[in-house]
Amino acid sequence: MNKKIIGYTTGVFDLFHVGHLNILKNAKKHCDVLVVGVTTDELAYKLKNKIPIIPFKDRLELINSIKFIDKVIPEKNVDKFKAWEKIKFDVIFKGSDWKGTERWNEYERKFKEVGVKVFYFPYTEKISSSIIRKRLLKRYAEEFE
Repeated sequence: MNKKIIGYTTGVFDLFHVGHLNILKNAKKHCDVLVVGVTTDELAYKLKNKIPIIPFKDRLELINSIKFIDKVIPEKNVDKFKAWEKIKFDVIFKGSDWKGTERWNEYERKFKEVGVKVFYFPYTEKISSSIIRKRLLKRYAEEFE
């Protein structure tokens, strides 16, 4: 019997948009079981110095409702190798905007040692939670001018 390929990806998934959906859909095409880590509010604040607009519990429920995602877990730690130690995934997915960074070059080295593939998906241009947040703030400010 063939071993099922376990894939893993993470994200804050605040202000969920088509870029998020693209990564998740594409990830599922490359694995049998897709596990998605949703970043907690506390970790998101620590990493980005911003509190997500959509609370963690709601983001977790949104991601969990996507039919092709097999398992959703809280991401409480940024260390992807620690996640691998718990989940034992075969491939990890990340946006191409992270490729070549010091952190991901190190992950690639460590994951290669344990047989995990690192797969980068093209970054979806012109859309991000930060862009949506800026648009919302601009529209809000325009209402009160």
